[in-house]
Amino acid sequence: MTYVVSNLHGCYDKFKELLCEISFKDTDVMYLLGDIVDYGEQPMELIADVSMRYNVYPIVGEHDYTAVRMLSGMEKLLQNGDAPDAEFAAELTDWANHGGKVTLDGYRALDDDMKEGVIDYLSDMALYEEVTVKGNTYFLAHAGIADFDPDADPDDYQPEDFLSEPADPDRVYFTDKTLVVGHVPSESGRIVKGEGVIAIDCGAAFGGKLACLCLETGEEFYV
Repeated sequence: MTYVVSNLHGCYDKFKELLCEISFKDTDVMYLLGDIVDYGEQPMELIADVSMRYNVYPIVGEHDYTAVRMLSGMEKLLQNGDAPDAEFAAELTDWANHGGKVTLDGYRALDDDMKEGVIDYLSDMALYEEVTVKGNTYFLAHAGIADFDPDADPDDYQPEDFLSEPADPDRVYFTDKTLVVGHVPSESGRIVKGEGVIAIDCGAAFGGKLACLCLETGEEFYV
């Protein structure tokens, strides 16, 4: 089976519960639609787990994108013995105050090899994925596609285009595929299925549920 999950935000216990709920097997595939880190209590434990799973594919979210910039920038400063400039210090503080502190604290507690592994994992996340299941094609991204052009090649977009602008659930972006996104928790706390968009973020880190969609069956899971 092919499963899609979004906005785990360090909720490692919920992730493990979800794996049990769906009886996730080595023959299954899971796509994570970004924002693996920040807010939740165990972002490093979550990365350590999913990075070892060959059948779990991460797609970058804006929190992952920011985290890897901040962590790699911090490492360069430490290696060079430099003090952060005012702009980087302000960015670091803003990130820490908006969910990043738990990620930063967890990262600092790691040894050098594990720190390198975390940065490599966050750096290698895809901007999007396309997957065809039972004849239906899905375009998987974190938030949406800013300045969407149906004739554009997805590789022509900038990273921020997949991270900044939430998809409109009432809009049909593609005529031949469905856009599946996370990013914004649904008001109902349930997966939202529009004409051409499926939105699966249900606010796991903010008192909501961790939602999962099976692409073969359309079945929804909540933990």
